[in-house]
Amino acid sequence: MKTIYTKNAPDAIGPYSQGIVVNNLFYSSGQIPLTAEGELVQGTVEEQTHQVFKNLQAVLAEAGASLETVVKATVFIKNMDEFPLINEVYGQYFNTHKPARSCVEVARLPKDVLVEIEVIALVKA
Repeated sequence: MKTIYTKNAPDAIGPYSQGIVVNNLFYSSGQIPLTAEGELVQGTVEEQTHQVFKNLQAVLAEAGASLETVVKATVFIKNMDEFPLINEVYGQYFNTHKPARSCVEVARLPKDVLVEIEVIALVKA
């Protein structure tokens, strides 16, 4: 088991890691719209979703994976009415490769953000 850490994504805000590699699979912690410096992106749900993907790309790269090797994504959103907006941004990152996905509306997310995404990806050999 290998713990993943990169300065190109926000530090964990609790007792967990940015991600873990087990065998050839990377499991990310949920990424929220914090910059690598720990500043919260206060913008629209689209702006927040872009920051989440920036963070995901950073931890995936550190793990030896990429968006192209993601096999499963889980999207947590504060308001299901914003799903089409999030889905539009999501499709910019997963346009040819389309991993399995779940999307759920939740009552509240850390720091009251609008979106959080976690992924499972194959690590490149």
